[in-house]
Amino acid sequence: MNPLRRYELIMGVLLETKEVTVAELSERLGVTGKTIREDLGKLEERGLLRRIHGGAVLLHGDQFGILSVREPHTRNTAGKQEIAAAALKLITEYDIVALDGGSTTLEIARALPNRHCTIVTNDLYIISELVRKDQVRLVVPGGYRVRNVLAGEEAAEQIRRLNIGVAFLSATAIHHETGLSVYTSEVIAVKRAMIEVARKVSAVADHSKFGRTALRTFAALSELDGIVTDTGLPDAAADAVRRAGTVIYTVE
Repeated sequence: MNPLRRYELIMGVLLETKEVTVAELSERLGVTGKTIREDLGKLEERGLLRRIHGGAVLLHGDQFGILSVREPHTRNTAGKQEIAAAALKLITEYDIVALDGGSTTLEIARALPNRHCTIVTNDLYIISELVRKDQVRLVVPGGYRVRNVLAGEEAAEQIRRLNIGVAFLSATAIHHETGLSVYTSEVIAVKRAMIEVARKVSAVADHSKFGRTALRTFAALSELDGIVTDTGLPDAAADAVRRAGTVIYTVE
């Protein structure tokens, strides 16, 4: 099995269970315990898990830009609320807005006033949040369910037929050289479709995701009109992104 695919599967198991043993992963993936321990070491180096005796535990609950079906809340809620407040300034009435799946885009949906606009989203939590706002027109692409998001080429094709004004994308990691990256390829098709059709594209990510690289890049910084983040972003990280030609938006 390709190592990148093993990493995806390991992180998928951890997202659901929060803790896993080497023996469980060895049996599930059909590889030796030695291979699993090496894989866990690589993922620990990237700051995505912590090895413990006989296994590993998940460090962050929203690694993939998607959430566990049992856990819609994740860390750094205050930072994500800051991001939501800044993102709302980029949305006007009657806009057509795409909200990618993720905990930060969920905060945007929660903060969105009940006003005339169209929201395109593949996130089941966001759908649940917005269905109560009767002035918001909700558009949901098809696809198959991956935890709390709808993914796959069917969903991507439906998005490509739409006229989207602004798209807000989530990511596991943001780096000035490797761009926006995630740990599962299943969600990339929808993200790419949003990038292709939106007139403006912004990433939304709290400061903890900067300066890191996940397994699979889905967008270069040059493809973005900006990144919306919280005020906790260190100056050095912000400067690296700006030197790459990308605008940073904060609540300030």
